[in-house]
Amino acid sequence: MQLNDLIDILEKQIGSSLDYPFGDDVMVYKVMGKMFALIGVEDNPRRLNLKCEPNDAIAYRDIYENVIAGYHMNKKHWNTIYFDKDDSMPNKVIKDMIIDSYDLVISKLTKKQKEELKALSK
Repeated sequence: MQLNDLIDILEKQIGSSLDYPFGDDVMVYKVMGKMFALIGVEDNPRRLNLKCEPNDAIAYRDIYENVIAGYHMNKKHWNTIYFDKDDSMPNKVIKDMIIDSYDLVISKLTKKQKEELKALSK
């Protein structure tokens, strides 16, 4: 999956915003101020960190060689996807993982934050 395809999926999530709190080479996508994705722009191969349910995180690591415990993140709740030349991971799975990460962060928001986010979708 190309960087512009990742960005397109990340930015389509309601309330998604881009930030660079770790420097110009790390794109951090947040919803209501909470991180749900990080992309190492300069990394070769490129890597994407996503929040994940602990059991799902382990399952993805078991299924895909290019998925590891979150690089510089909480290993229980984050996975890192390395993008190889072979695109060994289906784009649909990556997209689903992005949406799951976003949904997981949304589920932890306060009632007020969820209402604010709902208002953005109208």
